[in-house]
Amino acid sequence: MNKILSKQISSLTIPEKLELIADVWDSIIIDDTQVPLTKYQKQELGRRLASYDNIKNTGLSWEEVKQRIMENNV
Repeated sequence: MNKILSKQISSLTIPEKLELIADVWDSIIIDDTQVPLTKYQKQELGRRLASYDNIKNTGLSWEEVKQRIMENNV
């Protein structure tokens, strides 16, 4: 980073720096194809997606939850 930009950033207040960080992050998200994933990251994302797809527990209905609460069986 050049010295002029570094100096400008250091003169910002904390809220201004946080806003700058958010703006930079947003600009990265806009073109996420430029952010390469490692082989490990791709494998981990695949593993997590497969795990999510295999979730069999869909939860309880509101009536079942309400009944458990009423019975103090939470």
